[in-house]
Amino acid sequence: MARIAGVNLPTAKRVEVALTYIHGIGPAKAKELTAKLGIEPARRVNQLTDAEVLKIRETIDSDFVVEGDLRREVAMNIKRLMDLGCYRGLRHRKGLPVRGQRTHTNARTRKGPAKAIAGKKK
Repeated sequence: MARIAGVNLPTAKRVEVALTYIHGIGPAKAKELTAKLGIEPARRVNQLTDAEVLKIRETIDSDFVVEGDLRREVAMNIKRLMDLGCYRGLRHRKGLPVRGQRTHTNARTRKGPAKAIAGKKK
């Protein structure tokens, strides 16, 4: 079992796909990483040698911001917006969509389940 950046990579999956299980590494960065290290992307994680896993781990630690550090950085950015009191910060604070989506209808993911309005009749 390969453990990189505190994440157990699934052993039966291809290296490129398995690397995307790490928060902060998507398909493009996974492809770039395998190309940089000369690892064939079609190989499975259980076929990697210990040396290759170590190379991947060291490269990720040195070149990418991943997992806890990335989550902390994003949370701090959001907190900064909220403290500034800018429009985006207010939207975060109220739990509404931040990027200009409509809220008259939709936006249920951010707003939560619909609340019935008492006494409203036609």
